[in-house]
Amino acid sequence: MLAYVYEDEGKFSLSEKEKPHITDEKDAVVKVTLGSICTSDLHIKHGSVPRAVKGITVGHEMVGIVEETGSAVKKFKKGDRVAVNVETFCGECFFCKNGFVNNCEYPDGGWAIGCRIDGGQAEFVRVPLADNGLSKIPDEVTDEQALFTGDILATGFWAAKISEIKRQDTVLIIGAGPTGICTLASVLLKEPEKVIVCEKDEERRKYVNKYYPYVLTVKPEDVLDFTRKNTKHGGADVVIECAGTKETFKLSWQAARANAIVTIVALYNEAQILPLPDMYGKNLTFKTGGVDGCDCDEILSLIAQKKIDTTPLITHTFPLKDIEKAYEIFEGRKDGVIKVAIRP
Repeated sequence: MLAYVYEDEGKFSLSEKEKPHITDEKDAVVKVTLGSICTSDLHIKHGSVPRAVKGITVGHEMVGIVEETGSAVKKFKKGDRVAVNVETFCGECFFCKNGFVNNCEYPDGGWAIGCRIDGGQAEFVRVPLADNGLSKIPDEVTDEQALFTGDILATGFWAAKISEIKRQDTVLIIGAGPTGICTLASVLLKEPEKVIVCEKDEERRKYVNKYYPYVLTVKPEDVLDFTRKNTKHGGADVVIECAGTKETFKLSWQAARANAIVTIVALYNEAQILPLPDMYGKNLTFKTGGVDGCDCDEILSLIAQKKIDTTPLITHTFPLKDIEKAYEIFEGRKDGVIKVAIRP
């Protein structure tokens, strides 16, 4: 089968690989019907994910059809349409029982697919612990609608959940890339009083204005003054940082009011400095980390109810055989790209 492989730092290649097969009774093999490229794939390519294993097939955003199941898989059968979760989790360890599935104690727990084991930028993918790692797609939900369920939409949903958003709050989201937009869609479910999106790219601000006309948008250079003028207590009640630069990390705590919650969703290419003397007295609460992706069934239900729609994020679709061209466009942010779908 065709697969896109992490060869070495700075190098991916389209290669022929053996079709995956069941290696454990809890596995499933899924025929990929639609996948996507994520910014995290670029982090792997450029060496920013040290635990990524050379030689693996990349890709962790995908939907497909169950091809085969191990004898211990109870929830799924051949022919089921499924979304694949970025997280592998057992559901039984201390972390899983507390909802912290990103830190599952299973050997391949957490972000394994497309990082430490073969992923889904391929024709087929093996999913360990399939009863937890897959979610059934409702009949009325298309592949395109379900595509981001297991990763960036799960991330946005998790970020909104842990940010303790209240109805009287003003929420500032920094970054209107794919993860930022999925975070925005999830934040709006909490019905805060006001939402502000900070984004440097004019086209992405226009995207927010088009699809979320009741949301305020602002450039990074104006965000501090804008936030002070549009909030009641000198800053945002909740800030969610989705952009991932040194400058946006700094803005995340500067734009927050005293005693605010700052949630860091972004993955950075370099260490960030937390200047405690500069923020002394603001008494901020920081929440950081990788997504605990255990809400995929709920997300798919919300999609089916038309309460979430991320399909406009898909601006380009390529066949798997042309994935190198797809990466060129996505990484170079060419041709108005937001997300690229890959069809095997």
